[in-house]
Amino acid sequence: MEKINFSGGEPFLHQRGEYLGQLVKFCKEELRLPSVSIVSNGSLVRERWFKSYGAYLDILAISCDSFDEQVNVLIGRGQGKINHVENLQKLRKWCRDYRVAFKINSVINRFNVGEDMKEPIKALNPVRWKVFQCLIIEGENAGEGALREAERFVISDEEFKAFLDRHREVSCLVPESNQKMKDSYLILDEYMRFLNCRNGRKDPSKSILDIGVEEAIKFSGFDEKMFLKRGGKYVWSKADLKLDW
Repeated sequence: MEKINFSGGEPFLHQRGEYLGQLVKFCKEELRLPSVSIVSNGSLVRERWFKSYGAYLDILAISCDSFDEQVNVLIGRGQGKINHVENLQKLRKWCRDYRVAFKINSVINRFNVGEDMKEPIKALNPVRWKVFQCLIIEGENAGEGALREAERFVISDEEFKAFLDRHREVSCLVPESNQKMKDSYLILDEYMRFLNCRNGRKDPSKSILDIGVEEAIKFSGFDEKMFLKRGGKYVWSKADLKLDW
């Protein structure tokens, strides 16, 4: 095992990030993983967390779907009194100050597909800008029992390509279409079950705590070839990134 990524939900929600910090520290100190990363919306991240745990974190990825605050509210990324874009700039500074590689994740959808993000992305200068096409997952963001309805956010492959073409000069851009995304991740839920997305929904395996990793991973639906094709293997340890802090 070389890399682990904590995402959610919002991973900083539980114990205001203290539990997450302990997990990050354990993965780096005890498991000695080359890369430990987090995906967050950034609203609950505080500088004191960086002071305590920044040394153990390789990459912090912040979700930012728009640099227009009104669009963020429309999408559901609004953070109340916190201006998401201003908070993004603050988080960028903390990552630089505490030597954590900074990454941005954007989901391209009906409400931001026409936006030009070139200049703000260049100004923030992340190590990677992961650009996802909005993906429908049955039971999660579509269908009966879904936590949210995402059908109105969906864009076509052609619209996604047009967005990528408009931003092709951004060197850190890493595109991820629906085809590349769906089966190219090994996802564990809170019960330590692999989630298989091959049928357009997240079907859980039995827990690795009950049957072990080797048996459970057979039901993960993981496509290693697509993982490599989408650039899933990259320089992901801050020790190897040689960043100009």
